[in-house]
Amino acid sequence: MKNFITTQKWSRSELQAIIDFAMELKSNPFQPILKNKSIAMLFFNPSLRTKTSFEVGISELSGTAVILQPGKDAWPIEFQENIVMDGDSEEHVKEVAQVLSSYCDCIAIRAFPKFHDWDFDRTDSVINSFAKYASVPVVNMETIEHPCQELAHILTLQEHYGDLQGKNYLLTWTYHPKPLNTAVANSSLLIASKFGMNVKLLCPSEDYHLDDRYLKAAQDNCDYEGTSFEVSYDIESAYSNAEIVYAKSWGSLQNYGKPDDQMASNNKYKHFIVDESKMSLTNNAVFSHCLPLRRNVKATDAVMDADYCIAVKEAANRKHVQKSMLSKIL
Repeated sequence: MKNFITTQKWSRSELQAIIDFAMELKSNPFQPILKNKSIAMLFFNPSLRTKTSFEVGISELSGTAVILQPGKDAWPIEFQENIVMDGDSEEHVKEVAQVLSSYCDCIAIRAFPKFHDWDFDRTDSVINSFAKYASVPVVNMETIEHPCQELAHILTLQEHYGDLQGKNYLLTWTYHPKPLNTAVANSSLLIASKFGMNVKLLCPSEDYHLDDRYLKAAQDNCDYEGTSFEVSYDIESAYSNAEIVYAKSWGSLQNYGKPDDQMASNNKYKHFIVDESKMSLTNNAVFSHCLPLRRNVKATDAVMDADYCIAVKEAANRKHVQKSMLSKIL
């Protein structure tokens, strides 16, 4: 049994096999690969692309998707160990994971951090609790990482460029009017470095560094691939010669759990928006974003509507890579 919680525990060749099969499924989408298989999908947070792409994709493979929203159409769940459950939660993850394992062949989880304490949130307790107590594979539909987005990202880039080895990849922070999860940024570093690209991380300041585990993983991956990893604070030099620009907003860990301080900091860096002048510094780069994206806040209309924007293609590829991944683990 193999979970799909983080790509860092999968080899580049294993991930490439998922992407290659996704290409086959893209041209031949309707196959009975998941016939008589069921996937329980637990959404602790809202979703548009993830919910739709998983549900439709599972159907196209003749499987059954069971959609649950704990606290809404399912009981609230407790994750803390050795606790007197006299609060809002009606049942413990120990029972939930075991019961769902008896019904379904896979459990998929979407659970964002609570934004109170990064030292706790970085443990990714919700999905790791399910992985601990479930007897079926567990899939990450976004927690503090977003591995399904990573697969779609690489598939889309390979469709555009072919081999990605040695490509110059820029992950840039962008402004947002509220603090956001670091999941996609974490995942961007993991996958770009694993697939042999020269990776730059553009931050407004050191306060916006990602967690050390992701910086270290990116450096280790690049060392293994013989490529480079660096952190930059200079917009012009970071965009210069980039062949891929990937944008994401995230809250600084320095102000984690302090939204007022976070926004005071964010408001100083609205000029990090991705616009035509920045893209003109690149080496004819493609631009992408995981979506949803606030136009003229994170990126301008001109960038989003340009031929080099592949964000919608990347979103469409979510369905294919997820179908492939489920086929591999089930």
